[in-house]
Amino acid sequence: MVKDLERIFHYFPQLTELQKDQFTQMGPLYLELNQQVNVISRKDIQELYIKHILHSLAIAKFTSFVEDTELVDLGTGGGFPGLPLAILFPQCRFLLIDGTAKKIGVVNEVIQALGLQNAVGYQKRSEELKQTFDYVLARAVTRMNKLIPQCRHLISKNHRNALPNGLITLKGGDLTEELQEVNKQGYFEQVALIDYYEEEFFETKSLVYAQL
Repeated sequence: MVKDLERIFHYFPQLTELQKDQFTQMGPLYLELNQQVNVISRKDIQELYIKHILHSLAIAKFTSFVEDTELVDLGTGGGFPGLPLAILFPQCRFLLIDGTAKKIGVVNEVIQALGLQNAVGYQKRSEELKQTFDYVLARAVTRMNKLIPQCRHLISKNHRNALPNGLITLKGGDLTEELQEVNKQGYFEQVALIDYYEEEFFETKSLVYAQL
């Protein structure tokens, strides 16, 4: 796990000492919490830094966020991609939601343990949210034809970043058919994560941005 932590530092050399410390704490923290509530598969927990944290941070390779950007992470599970990004962008505000109370309990324990002032977790469904955000984030939640209706009402019409407001999602496998189903519902951009990272895990992973 220590070797994998070094990959975070390798790909993000601009990290402050505080950010390095927060990422260092994440490994032991999730190992401990995952024994109480299984938010990460037993098979993947030893590869947390590559398969969950570095994967989440691919969004930061695709774009950056200006101060006061507001983001919501739908179906966050154990806090991904929201929490790694909250560490990386302390000047932005992150709301992490999931329908499962135990998962949100873990998310808020991690937030408290890391001292994150810019993130909060709530047990909510996307349709219950009334406020709007600059970006909706999602990681392996559901197919795009189901995800887009869940998040369209959450996207603000007021743009503050160079990248127009929209949905940023991390997905795996061949997305040709999935994106064809929704190609008339907005502008889509797909990026292969192997363009950012050299690890084999990312060969089948993509980021999809949708301006809705």
